[in-house]
Amino acid sequence: MSNINNSEIIKTIFNKSVRSKAIHEAVLLVEDGKGDFSEFISYGERTIDSPIFTASIGKLYTTSCILILESQNKLSLNDPIDKYLDNSIMEGLHIYKGIDYSKKITISNLLFQTSGIPDWFEESNGRKIMIDDDVNLSFEEKINNIKKISPYFAPNTKTRYSDTNFLLLGKIIEKITEKSLAAACDDFLFKPLNLKNTYLITKENNIVPDIYYKDKKINRPNALISASESGDAITTIKELMTFLKAFFNDKFFPKSNFERLNKYGKLQITMGPIYYGGGYMQIPLNSPYTLFMGKGELLGHMGATSSIAFYYPDKDLYFVGDFNQLANPTVSIMTTMKLAMKLK
Repeated sequence: MSNINNSEIIKTIFNKSVRSKAIHEAVLLVEDGKGDFSEFISYGERTIDSPIFTASIGKLYTTSCILILESQNKLSLNDPIDKYLDNSIMEGLHIYKGIDYSKKITISNLLFQTSGIPDWFEESNGRKIMIDDDVNLSFEEKINNIKKISPYFAPNTKTRYSDTNFLLLGKIIEKITEKSLAAACDDFLFKPLNLKNTYLITKENNIVPDIYYKDKKINRPNALISASESGDAITTIKELMTFLKAFFNDKFFPKSNFERLNKYGKLQITMGPIYYGGGYMQIPLNSPYTLFMGKGELLGHMGATSSIAFYYPDKDLYFVGDFNQLANPTVSIMTTMKLAMKLK
């Protein structure tokens, strides 16, 4: 099928998605791996260069840093995390059914979401400070909050999404590099790719775009500083596409790494069709959510503000976008699944 027809498919599916009353602005960029096709579409006032909040797509940045440090022989995914984290963090971190598993947790458990550690954002008050307040919770406050909550399971027995896992990975990166996660991402990722508009939010650099929660436009610079400790960042659609292609194409670490990372566990039912591998999501397209009509899988990540960054290997297509709605994060996923199935 011609690129013209693919462009029409994108416009049709995108325009149907943004008809929802919950969506006030959106951007989407679709490209193939060969550089033969690129289609950008927007709704509302945002452009291809407008700043967007990645939300948990930023976990791909954290994952990249971990894998780069591994390639430099500065860590192993099998290392117990207490090798890098202070006793104040480790003490009482994971006590499940009376057994203390804290020192049994490895970097791999964090990366693959198999630690069982509670999610500070969902189980503590992370979502509240994003929606109702504008508070920068310290790392220590977040860790102390989740220690009051019972873990989900013993490490390595199940898979469950938890922002705390990547909060701890960020702290490990800081310990090894002796610099902030923001500086590490800048040195390892953003500068090498010449991403001049991509950064983790800090007190010195906290100009952030507005986020929608239902019909309410909110600005939460302090809350987003708190989220940045897991890798959440500010970027543009254009720069996010550059990073996504680099992530899946040997720029930061050998592509053979994915042979170790593609061990997927099904996430909790609230995460819908999503599985989790080593630092990124997998969405099978042959599932009940597509009436078993799709083929292959989407690989990448989504964010709580309905942001997406996914690669579709079957058709060598890349999707990045942001529908900017904290109350309806799934609209971007459903749009991407439809596009992956329809595009030629």
